Amino acid sequence: MYLSHWGLAESPFPGRFETKCFYQSPVHEEALARLHFLVDEGRRLGLVIGGRGTGKSFLLEVFGNRLRRSGVPVAKVELLGVEPGEFLWLLAGRLGLNPEAGLPAPALWRIVADRLAEYRYQQLQAVLLLDDADQAAPQVLTQVLRLVKHDLSAESRLAVVLAGEGNRMNRLGRDLLELAELRIDLGGWGQTDTENYVQTSLAQAGRTAAAFDPSALARLHELSSGVPRRVAQLADLSLVAGAGRNLEQIDVETVESVCEELGVTAER
Repeated sequence: MYLSHWGLAESPFPGRFETKCFYQSPVHEEALARLHFLVDEGRRLGLVIGGRGTGKSFLLEVFGNRLRRSGVPVAKVELLGVEPGEFLWLLAGRLGLNPEAGLPAPALWRIVADRLAEYRYQQLQAVLLLDDADQAAPQVLTQVLRLVKHDLSAESRLAVVLAGEGNRMNRLGRDLLELAELRIDLGGWGQTDTENYVQTSLAQAGRTAAAFDPSALARLHELSSGVPRRVAQLADLSLVAGAGRNLEQIDVETVESVCEELGVTAER
């Protein structure tokens, strides 16, 4: 196993949401600060925009967990492939309700609206985190617009965050886009962030010595374009390949060979 070869207690790049693996780069630190501003200032709608692999979903997961620990009701729903009735049913469930299967959309809407009214009376901030908004069905986006425009009184403290890829966010429609009060753009990391992420992840997993040659880390950043998901993927597979070759340190050749096998090329 490559873990024993590199002296690791666990995978440094697990490929799933684990908050302990979240690397708070300056880009993501600023994004979290702006999301907290959205909630703390009682703003209604914010957008998280970034390309594939820039950490939108992970950011929402970390943000949601932090809010829950402070007692804020949070509902996170992935909108890809979700039908309108299913969306309201999922939303009701994430808000702590237990709606019956097969309830019609109007009944589900009333359940959700009543729960939001309860939060208002309790003076609680409620936060809806809606991922893959750029791939949501038009009817679902209509429901989202209805939620955003629901109870705009000063006493209502509902915040909605929509995440998606920038080149598809126009699918949200002009009404939603014009209501957005905050836009957060996520991009790739700089080389220093890429290197710090790889080294920090390895250290947290138990590696005491450097596993990557400095030139290999620089090449990894170049080939991944600093996109977090690609950085993690290339780093992980480079460790596997390096263990197979019985290397003491990952070199440039190993990173390039893994990248070639994946068909990943640096973006221009």
